[in-house]
Amino acid sequence: MRNIGIPVELPTETCDDLLCPFHSNLSVRGRILEGIVVRDNMQKTVIINRDYYHFIPKYLRYERRHSRIAAHNPPCIAAKNGDTVKIMECRPLSKSVSFVIVEKTQEK
Repeated sequence: MRNIGIPVELPTETCDDLLCPFHSNLSVRGRILEGIVVRDNMQKTVIINRDYYHFIPKYLRYERRHSRIAAHNPPCIAAKNGDTVKIMECRPLSKSVSFVIVEKTQEK
């Protein structure tokens, strides 16, 4: 198992996925985000919903916003709907996927 450079819980299972940061040579870098899996019906790809607050200077108030991010789901992690996961930026894996799941922080 490979050290990816951040303190995360290592997966207990092994996989032969070429796009797994732990069992292959996919490098992860950049942003680390946390969100909830809202869709998992694609092959090895999930949609993460991320809620955050955005400050509006004119009104001196915050508004709630959200974004949906497509992320690669390695078989050794296998996140499902409702799981809270930590994702990290990597090279573009497809047209819409530039993140990979590195840790499942809370299961549904």
